[in-house]
Amino acid sequence: MPETVLRLDARDNVVVALIALEPGVEVRFGLESCTVTQNIPAKHKMALANLKAGDLVYLYGMVVGEVVEPIPRGGLLTTRNVRHRAGAYSAMRQPVEFAMPDASAWAGRRFLGYVRPDGQVGTRNYWLVLPLVFCENRNVERMKEALEEELGYGSRHGYRQHVRSLVQQQRNGGALDLRTATAAIQPNGERIFANLDGIRFLTHQGGCGGTRQDAQALCGLLAGYIHHPNVAGATVLSLGCQNAQASMLMNELRTRDPEMCKPVLVFDQQESGRESALMTQALDQTFAALVEANQIERTPAPLSALTVGLKCGGSDGFSGISANPAVGYVSDLLVRAGGKTVLSEFPELHGVEQEIINRCATDELAQEFFDLMQAYSARAKAVHSGFEMNPSPGNIADGLTTDAIKSAGAARKGGVSPIRDVLDFPEYATRPGLNLLCTPGNDVECVTAQVGAGANLVLFTTGLGTPTGNPITPVIKIATNSTLADRMSDIIDFDAGGIVSGETTIAESAVKLLELSIEVASGKLMTKAEVLGQNDFIPWKRGVSL
Repeated sequence: MPETVLRLDARDNVVVALIALEPGVEVRFGLESCTVTQNIPAKHKMALANLKAGDLVYLYGMVVGEVVEPIPRGGLLTTRNVRHRAGAYSAMRQPVEFAMPDASAWAGRRFLGYVRPDGQVGTRNYWLVLPLVFCENRNVERMKEALEEELGYGSRHGYRQHVRSLVQQQRNGGALDLRTATAAIQPNGERIFANLDGIRFLTHQGGCGGTRQDAQALCGLLAGYIHHPNVAGATVLSLGCQNAQASMLMNELRTRDPEMCKPVLVFDQQESGRESALMTQALDQTFAALVEANQIERTPAPLSALTVGLKCGGSDGFSGISANPAVGYVSDLLVRAGGKTVLSEFPELHGVEQEIINRCATDELAQEFFDLMQAYSARAKAVHSGFEMNPSPGNIADGLTTDAIKSAGAARKGGVSPIRDVLDFPEYATRPGLNLLCTPGNDVECVTAQVGAGANLVLFTTGLGTPTGNPITPVIKIATNSTLADRMSDIIDFDAGGIVSGETTIAESAVKLLELSIEVASGKLMTKAEVLGQNDFIPWKRGVSL
């Protein structure tokens, strides 16, 4: 008989409901049992003891909340009777060891990638067009109009045909047929450059008017994108007078690539004079560079050449028991194979700080993480906010009633590997192993930062459904439950719901996910976000974003 509840740790005084539970039902967990006394929706938490005000709530063996109103044994935890509470932590680490999974089967595995002169390996081959300041966004868009369609990178979407049919009906004077049409994305003509996956056009609202630190961080992020293994080179448009100067960008690029291995074409509008002169020069030189970028071909590369971002968004009460642990297992396998993984979302590590600190490989790394968390928390409190305000209405409705509960599940994406480096935004990941990167929990800001740190693949778990993608890196979307995978199949790449139903184990699901990841990295399979053209890019301004 399938389990109906799950106790995640012997120290826990709550269980997770795997299905909706009605009062009077007796549920078993291990050798123990409990009678349900209130309606418990699936994904939510049920008390295993009579809890009074002031009692601490334990999940995953750690403090995740404090009771503010009595909860009967078999009762439901809600935002009304439980508030956020997290365990204390210090920079003093207490080293721990975990059993790492056997990765011997993956030792000789390869993926097909684009080997760059500096040794990095791309999972895609793109050319970038980007502005140093928002004033140039329009010119970037004009370049997009000129290049995408003519070079075969545009698409015909079924929605245009749907609107065309509505217009025709209106002109004919008949009654409108408002049935939903099935939209399809089709390539608009043959690609001119067979080995170039596309041209990506980034726009943003920064570069001037903010602080000098904002400009520096933006240039660091853009330099990370240019240095990225999925990028062959870049066209950069500058107005000329902005805070984010071209010299600042090039200095940031040199810190990541001292040899300056890639072509970077910079065009200054104030120097060019008329816009037409700027655009003609940019188009001419970019086209010539595309011819060169098209010369590279995919060749076999080891899994150690992968840098994988670990992200969750639109999380639910199953995230921490299905998709996130599966991603964590994949992370451990990749680390054992010599690769790099990147765990971020610092507001969603609040409550598990001591666990993270204990996993840091050195005291110095533990102190770096401690300092970054303290500084981030202080910035939030300075504007009368805090990490405890992180859960969204969707998170709460689906069982994540406190930030500590959300964090305890979110941290599972990092597996059990030791932490080999701690990075502040917008630094670039260079050390093999599990890396921590300071970012917000915000889906697009986080993924944007992970890719800027070198992630050439992103594993993104979701329990509620989110379409997040990235302009240059494939984002593999993993559903925590099969209902979501079926309902939003157009954005979901992998279903981890079998872990909840008991049809598969975390390890078995992780093996399938890693196989899928290799297919995507090799260009044999496009992610749903890529098919939909979901190219999200939002630079973090280091403000208070949770």
